[in-house]
Amino acid sequence: MRVEMRMRRHVSACHALLLLVAISVNCPSQTAADLQHKAAALEQAGNTAGATVAWRTFLKLQPTNAEAYAHLGLLEAQQEHYREAVPLYKKALSLKPSMPGLKMNLGLALFKAGDLKQAVQIFTLLLKTQPPASPEALRLKTLLGLAYYGQQLYAPAVPLLKEATASDAQNLQFRLFLAHSCLGAKQYQCVLDVYREILNLNAESAEAAMLAGEALDEMNDREGATQQFRAAVKANPQEPNVHFGLGYLLWTQAQYEEAAKEFQEELAIVPNHAQAMLYLGDSHIKLSNPEAALPCIKKALELDFRLELAHLDMGILHADAGSKQEALREFKTAAQLNPNNVNVHWRLARLYQSMGNQQMAALEFAKTKSLTKSADDSVFSKLKKSDVKKESAEETGRTNSDK
Repeated sequence: MRVEMRMRRHVSACHALLLLVAISVNCPSQTAADLQHKAAALEQAGNTAGATVAWRTFLKLQPTNAEAYAHLGLLEAQQEHYREAVPLYKKALSLKPSMPGLKMNLGLALFKAGDLKQAVQIFTLLLKTQPPASPEALRLKTLLGLAYYGQQLYAPAVPLLKEATASDAQNLQFRLFLAHSCLGAKQYQCVLDVYREILNLNAESAEAAMLAGEALDEMNDREGATQQFRAAVKANPQEPNVHFGLGYLLWTQAQYEEAAKEFQEELAIVPNHAQAMLYLGDSHIKLSNPEAALPCIKKALELDFRLELAHLDMGILHADAGSKQEALREFKTAAQLNPNNVNVHWRLARLYQSMGNQQMAALEFAKTKSLTKSADDSVFSKLKKSDVKKESAEETGRTNSDK
């Protein structure tokens, strides 16, 4: 198969080279207008390679022709070579800023190439030229909303995505983007409102239920959040992070046995889920099962050495086994990762006390008095740390075609 593909590319390259030779040979008897007509005809016929060669040959005769650069940019964009299209569009724009559709094509190429910041600049300028209620204005607002979302600039994305969803009552994907943006902007009631819209579409979406659960958790409604994550598990038990989110909520409510089952379910889907591995081990510690906890904590640290709780738990396991120096090393590492966790300093104080170092014990006990207990993170922050891939605005932007 690879040999066949190489042969096809070689043949295509040869055809393009032969065409270039033919055009070059005929150039003395051809005018620039003839070459331009030939390039346009090849492009119209779908002969991308031939059209590219023809336009570049035409540029040798007219090196400042904006139309040729614009067509070359479009040919690259049609092949999804968006990064290559950008400089061609920019060159055309520098030669003829008033060319119709050129700025939009440049904005789309930037957007699809992942240069969302520059895309926002182009779309914002174009939006100012459009009537507020026009279809083109709505398209630009939608693109702007997705570009802001892709940069994790959630607050400016929210009003733009609200307009996009209001104009398309059946668009589930845009509503999910809006719900993500509302959550990121800490507009939790907005998340719940969008979730109800999704339910009205008769859509059983695990992702939407998880977002509603995260919003409720941020609103300190742990029971409601847990119900939403149970609904998410029912909607799609294979959704990445769904079992971890439910397990973490159960863990915060000291329901360790059920939490452990959810963490195990998550690991069956994502075997290297560091957070799920860590909290499974911690649940075993809480359930007085150190033998089951130890391999989980070790694996979590292999996956991510920066997990503060993993070092704390490893210190606890070492201390309980009488390995005081190993426990001291782990507690100190946990303290370096989070100096404000009162539980770490309390553990250090107790360990120093057991080692006969009363001076260091008193110092650590003093730290615990000046610190409040480190509160559990929200399920939202835990899911953000899990590094499970989410669809990006750049990928979504591929549904918007070039002009």
